[in-house]
Amino acid sequence: MPYTLVSFHAHPDDEALLMGGTLARAAAEGHRVVLAVATDGEAGAASTEYRSNLAAHRRDELDRSADALGCARVVRFGFRDSGWSRSTAPALGTFSALPVIEAAAPLAELLVEEKADALTVYDPAGGYGHPDHQQVHTAGLYAARLAATPLVLEATIDRTMIRRLIRLVETLPGILPDIHAADFAGAYTAREYLTHRVDVRAYADAKRRSFEAHASQASSDDDARTLALLLRLPPWLFRRILGHEWFVERGRSPHRLADDLFATLRQR
Repeated sequence: MPYTLVSFHAHPDDEALLMGGTLARAAAEGHRVVLAVATDGEAGAASTEYRSNLAAHRRDELDRSADALGCARVVRFGFRDSGWSRSTAPALGTFSALPVIEAAAPLAELLVEEKADALTVYDPAGGYGHPDHQQVHTAGLYAARLAATPLVLEATIDRTMIRRLIRLVETLPGILPDIHAADFAGAYTAREYLTHRVDVRAYADAKRRSFEAHASQASSDDDARTLALLLRLPPWLFRRILGHEWFVERGRSPHRLADDLFATLRQR
């Protein structure tokens, strides 16, 4: 049975990094995949060549990423990007600073319009703590309650795995000098709480094309962006490292990891 999945994200490229393979797999299996993005990512980092019109670049890149993944529809809510700073609070009026009812309203309308069977958001930490990602979690859960969406899953990463990879990167001088495993002690989700480990190795090529679509996100004047580094991996290693994606479904037992995103719906 085909389902309608709405996948809610903070910025263009988040869909590729966290769950591009899952979206490609769902679309290939005949489900309707709707990509909803809160902001245009205009406050994100990019090289000088993209800075003057970054929002327009990222809107175009999002469309190309959605095509690579097989998404049926892209919806942009047009909220202001909050940017990212550990020392400065987001500005008033940005997505993360909005009251939850305001941030959730267009998503709730979309869920009702699409008669969505499932919604993906992020984990409570917002992955690595980005305020817009945390708002995706909070507003997404609120919108799902308003729309009575039956299934909500939190896209995340296995914390044990990501910290292990970062420790490896730390041994390579100059690769990602500002990222440290200790900073991820509370990031993403502890392994014992995960409910889904989705095998997307067969969709690694689509995921990589989605990465490649986000050229501005992979750019940097100092050439030290995570997306750019991942795109340097040979295809076999890309498939191995990025061949699984993780989710948490509240109310589902974490003791046996599901490979099927829609497993709970199929059991009803």
